[in-house]
Amino acid sequence: MTKINFSTPSGFPEFLPSEKRLEQHLMDTIRQVYESYGFTPIETPAVERLEVLQAKGNQGDNIIYGLQPILPPNRQAERDEAGKGDTDSEARALKFDQTVPLAAYIARHLNDLQFPFARYQMDLVFRGERAKDGRYRQFRQCDIDVVGRTNLSLLYDAQMPAIIAEIFDRLKIGEFLIRINNRKVLTGFFSSLGVAPDRIKVCINIIDTLEKVGVAKVLTGLATQGLSTEQSQQVIDFIKIAGDADRVLAELNTFADRLPEAAQFKLGIEELTTVINGVRDLGVPTNRYCIDLSIARGLDYYTGTVYETTLLGHEALGSICSGGRYEELVGTFIGESMPGVGISIGLTRLISRLLKANVLQPLAATPAQVMVLNLQEDLMPTYLQVSQQLRQAGIKVVTAFDKRPLKKQFALADKQGITFCVLIGAEEVANRQCQLKNMTTGEQIEIAIDTLATEIDRRLS
Repeated sequence: MTKINFSTPSGFPEFLPSEKRLEQHLMDTIRQVYESYGFTPIETPAVERLEVLQAKGNQGDNIIYGLQPILPPNRQAERDEAGKGDTDSEARALKFDQTVPLAAYIARHLNDLQFPFARYQMDLVFRGERAKDGRYRQFRQCDIDVVGRTNLSLLYDAQMPAIIAEIFDRLKIGEFLIRINNRKVLTGFFSSLGVAPDRIKVCINIIDTLEKVGVAKVLTGLATQGLSTEQSQQVIDFIKIAGDADRVLAELNTFADRLPEAAQFKLGIEELTTVINGVRDLGVPTNRYCIDLSIARGLDYYTGTVYETTLLGHEALGSICSGGRYEELVGTFIGESMPGVGISIGLTRLISRLLKANVLQPLAATPAQVMVLNLQEDLMPTYLQVSQQLRQAGIKVVTAFDKRPLKKQFALADKQGITFCVLIGAEEVANRQCQLKNMTTGEQIEIAIDTLATEIDRRLS
């Protein structure tokens, strides 16, 4: 018999029940916040045409998973035909993010949607990057985007930090900081230094690596793009401007007054000022956000506001939520101006890192709050009736169908994190009574079966 390797493929995670329940809990919380701001759910295919996914180039350092059919030997002719490969328009691949597929979705359903169109998605995406700690080839992203036709208010950009702040406050994972910038500020700054337009995006991407590689390597990278030592140092000094939002904006305006050819730079400051004012009006606490001029985001389709969120005290985790504004992505498919802004939470990576850092703990392995124990096989009709009575009261219940020693049934309930056990023997049935044991405190009380649901509900709440 051939031995089959049934281990999970590298980079493709699977969760134990307690971890999956934690993921579901976080998704429910995120969903509630998204919907409170009027975002509606959609789902796009896991598979897209390759030309769609590459519409804006192979973004960042993403490696796209292409698909090829694998046919059985008895269909040799079809397999030979398939081996010739799909035409460019038929080649398919797994989606590496949800923003490019969203653009295609809008193009496909343009006449069926109302604009601005605000949607959320919590789908799996796939990237062929090297698997390592906290980095996966399959992972879940929880995204929102708002897309407009012709124009889109910058107040949607301002709303994103309010949503981020509300989500992470509800998740109770500790202190965090939402870092905000505008790529027009960076683009305008490089332009004013005389950097050639075709090198500005490369320079911005180099700046975006500052936290990972440090100042020395950023300076080296800028030098490869033709910047002088003086120009490179000016860039470092510029992106290190810090302080509260008002101070940074004031310094940016001072820069604008003395920079040559500063139209793009000034536009970026204007947009950034509008966004920061909106963030304030939405009541986001000042300790939750800042302007960080080093934030650029690696994807080339971002054109304006950009965001990255850091968990304070756990900066090594990297960004726990990021995104930004894009102007041309949807228009790539339909030839129409359709600006958008969005954010993404890489939930799989976030859960993995926060569990290892003990910021989060797995939930109980089962959602059941109560186990009805099996003391006598002939009393199973009563156990089933009591279980249903509790479920109808909104209590989650597991019934012990197998007759085991009482000690083992208690142990099973304890291992699964079940809070209460219900014990009913022949004497209890005769008196319409039962025993209720709290598995956390060890307390055990006698109670009427008719009032069991009410008492459990009271104790759970």
